[in-house]
Amino acid sequence: MLRSMFHAAAALAVGLAAAPAAAQKTTEIHPGKGGSPHVRTEWVVDGANLSIEYGRPYLNGRADQKVMPPGKVWRTGADEATTLRTDRTLVFGTLTLQPGAYTLWTIPGDKQWELVVNKQTGQGGTAYQQKEDLGRVPMTLQKPDKPVEQLTIAIDDTPAGATLRIEWGSSRASVPFTVR
Repeated sequence: MLRSMFHAAAALAVGLAAAPAAAQKTTEIHPGKGGSPHVRTEWVVDGANLSIEYGRPYLNGRADQKVMPPGKVWRTGADEATTLRTDRTLVFGTLTLQPGAYTLWTIPGDKQWELVVNKQTGQGGTAYQQKEDLGRVPMTLQKPDKPVEQLTIAIDDTPAGATLRIEWGSSRASVPFTVR
């Protein structure tokens, strides 16, 4: 009896320790036209179901400035525009996103990036239309510990909400948000 209680307690402890990792799920959608895998990553943050679909290109020896030109709107991925879906209201600084789908674009810079949230969805990655922008918010720019070969977009749960993080090459851009 004591032994089975110990095993049950150990299994519960392992399950609880694994719970944060289970909050993120990544599924490959298709291989991509240029060889960049396309994924859907899903999170549950403060009761919100969030997903981001994007192409994950590799640097393959290219310079950051060639693939993410400073001062220009970038699709933030490969092939199709990057899509964020949420079933709850998200607040990025002064920008409020109602439940729904949006495309995410960025404007890389040397000292800061800008996150561009666009109302149009389903377009290719070169079909950006500024008139469809819902808004823009500044992103903090840092250098990762080591260069990131493959584009990674992540949502990190925080005590105050969450942080959207984009890493590629020698750039890590992030912006905090809350869930309502």
